[in-house]
Amino acid sequence: MINAKIHDYRVILASHSPRRKELLTGLGIDFEVMPLSVDEFYPNNLKGEDIALYLSELKAKAFVFDNEYQNVLLITADTIVWLDGEVLPKPKNYSDAVRILTKLSGRVHKVITGVTLRTKEKMHSFHSTTKVWFKELTKEEIDYYIENFKPFDKAGAYGIQEWIGYIGIEKIEGSYFNVVGLPVQRVYVEVLDFIG
Repeated sequence: MINAKIHDYRVILASHSPRRKELLTGLGIDFEVMPLSVDEFYPNNLKGEDIALYLSELKAKAFVFDNEYQNVLLITADTIVWLDGEVLPKPKNYSDAVRILTKLSGRVHKVITGVTLRTKEKMHSFHSTTKVWFKELTKEEIDYYIENFKPFDKAGAYGIQEWIGYIGIEKIEGSYFNVVGLPVQRVYVEVLDFIG
C-alpha cells in the first residue's frame, strides 16, 4: 500500500473468506483477520447492490470499537450473485448446487460485492458489479464440478478461479477479482481516499 498513513491504522478484515484474505494480502497491506458473525438477513424490498451494501454495513456495524480497538480501519464485504431479480445463495447441499448451476447455465448474471470501510469516526461503503457470461453447461460438467470442487461455501455455487471458470465462463465485464470475492483495485483506491 503506497501510503504511509495506512501504518497509522490497525487494519482488520472482518471476513471468513480465505479468498478475500488472499486478495487483500496482494495489496501489500499488513492486516489481521477477525471474522464477525452476524445473521445475514435483509429487508425484502432491497434489490441487487442494495442487498450487498446492506449486508456489508451490517457486518461493519457489528464491530465494537472499545479501548482495545481505538485505531482500527475495519474492512467488511459481502458478495451476492444476482439473476432474474433474486439472490443465488451458497448452496445448501448437492442438489441445491445443481439447481443453481443449471439456472446460471447459458445465461448472464451479475456478481455484486458491497464493501464497507469503517473507523471509530466514520464509515464509507461502495459496491462493484461484474457481469458474467456462462456457456451452456452439460449435466456431466455440473456433476463433475460439484463432486470434485464442492462449492458449498460459494455464492452462486461456483468459484471463477476453479475448473468451472476455466471451461464455463465465456467472458466477463468488470473486475475479475470482484467475482473471486473482493474488488481489490477499487478497494485500493477507496482506502487511499478514505484515510486521506
